[in-house]
Amino acid sequence: MIFIDEARIFVKAGDGGKGCESFYSDKRTRYPRPDGGNGGKGGGIVFVADRHVQTLMDFKYKQHYKADRGGNGSSKGKKGRDGKDCILLVPTGTILTDMDTGTLIKDLVLDQQSVVVAKGGPGGIGNIHRKVLAHRKALAPPGQGEQRTIRLELKLIADVGLVGFPNAGKSTIISNISKVKSKIANYPFTTKQPILGIVQDDDVNFVVADLPGIIEGAHKGKGLGDRFLRHAERTKILVHVIDMAGSEGRDPLEDYEKIEAELEQYSDALMIKDRILAANKMDLPEASDHLKKFQKKYKKDIIPISALEKKGLDRLIQKIKDMLCCESSRER
Repeated sequence: MIFIDEARIFVKAGDGGKGCESFYSDKRTRYPRPDGGNGGKGGGIVFVADRHVQTLMDFKYKQHYKADRGGNGSSKGKKGRDGKDCILLVPTGTILTDMDTGTLIKDLVLDQQSVVVAKGGPGGIGNIHRKVLAHRKALAPPGQGEQRTIRLELKLIADVGLVGFPNAGKSTIISNISKVKSKIANYPFTTKQPILGIVQDDDVNFVVADLPGIIEGAHKGKGLGDRFLRHAERTKILVHVIDMAGSEGRDPLEDYEKIEAELEQYSDALMIKDRILAANKMDLPEASDHLKKFQKKYKKDIIPISALEKKGLDRLIQKIKDMLCCESSRER
């Protein structure tokens, strides 16, 4: 499935139906009386968040959406049918913004949460109301449905986000702690889109997002850029994965500093998130010396792991569980 997290669409609610101009007469009626019914209301454009939808791909290939117009009124005071709403399903975590004004319409963060973004036009008034509206020269015509250009932006909702340089081992970690099987290879940017995995441990379940690797300048859009950083904002905690062996010819200490700088420059929300440091690739001989230098310089708690050999992952999962429990306690 192609992962699309941005889209721009045009929506048009349905116009109202026409009111009817009709007169009733029979052999017992001296003067024909008006009996035209009202037109029906036009359908609206409604967005609904659905946890089973994972991407905005449908909106990439279709950018115009229109709801049904209302039916026309008819004789005998019959009202026209109301137009059907156009219901658009989007993933939870979708942000809707009016492109014309730049204002936020709704942030759909809950399953089945909905919002009407364009209201249908009211139906026209039939001449059955002419007596009560005698002071008017003409009956009200049908109204037009609202229309808007809307920007859709998806920010994935996960408990934990894995961050780090390309090829730091994030894909291997999520493959070994959850049931998801992401692409793993010995070259950078094997993960080109965020991947969600559910970790089931005893009676505790949590969602982990394997977020595409970032590079220096990502906050300005370099590499995969803010397409990664945007999704990190939704997570409760971050797991900073460091290639402690320096297997790509980089210095693990510099990697740590660069990623932290990118998080800080992108947004304050990312900088204040609780994070866990994971020293990956500890199965390689160079990792031990780098780890000692790291702990000497930064004096931070760091969990040594080998995602390839599945060592230290139990301790990492327990640390994540403990931190998520603390987050839940703060929210209460």
